[in-house]
Amino acid sequence: MRVFLLILAALAVPALADEPVLRPSARLVFKYPAMLQTGQCVVYEEGGSGWVMTDPVYYLKGKVVAAEVRTRHLGKCPAVPGKNIEQYSREEFNRQALAYPCVSTDVPERDEQIGIVRLRVSQWETPHARKAANAGRLYRGMFIDQALKKDMDIELEADLLGVCEQ
Repeated sequence: MRVFLLILAALAVPALADEPVLRPSARLVFKYPAMLQTGQCVVYEEGGSGWVMTDPVYYLKGKVVAAEVRTRHLGKCPAVPGKNIEQYSREEFNRQALAYPCVSTDVPERDEQIGIVRLRVSQWETPHARKAANAGRLYRGMFIDQALKKDMDIELEADLLGVCEQ
């Protein structure tokens, strides 16, 4: 009987290895579905770093239209030789942000399950300073490479969002 259980376990391990890994965003969709119900107000925030003098907080606020878990192939992150992310131009940063999540060049490509939330935009505040060009997805009235408009739909990973304060 023990041999049978060992053989069964040995056969099950490769089958489990082929399943896409759950990213934190996918776990959030499963663990707290009420937080991401249709109509729930959510907010995406950037900035606010610093202990004494904090950076301003920029945000995008909207209502959940849909939330789902998708399997996504994580390809290689686009790299700009000789530059780190702080030195990227806005176009280079956008290419990186659109490819995210992705894997570094020394890691094999793989599939992962990602929790995606589609939200309808209602309000936003974006930075305009040149130093913010490669600091986040929000910049000069844009979300990555899209001009922000009221009632437009965008998609973000669930773990990047918080519930609006009432």
